[in-house]
Amino acid sequence: MVSARVIVALGSNWLPSAHIQWATSRLLSLLSDFQCSRTIWTKDIHGRDVYYLNRLVAGTIDGNISASELIQRLKAIEAETHRDKQHVTIDLDLMLYNSQRFHEQDWPQPYIQQIINDIL
Repeated sequence: MVSARVIVALGSNWLPSAHIQWATSRLLSLLSDFQCSRTIWTKDIHGRDVYYLNRLVAGTIDGNISASELIQRLKAIEAETHRDKQHVTIDLDLMLYNSQRFHEQDWPQPYIQQIINDIL
């Protein structure tokens, strides 16, 4: 079976511990060879006085599921939590699909750099 290596970034500012745990378990049902980084708190990158709990999850997914299909699945998981602009219950961003990087502007962010080695 062909598989794809993926990394997903998780973030939450509303009931963050519960939402990060919930989203991690949802991703466990999609991925195999599952690895989680530790969680870390970060200040909003847009300068607002809001803090986020962040985590990275890595694993493999059936290679018949394209990156765009995986992104749609991640957005569907987000929608289950009824997130809005102020209450980011969960944010799931596909960061890597095999060698294809997404969200290039986020890769150098300190919250990614501090936890990426947890899953590599």
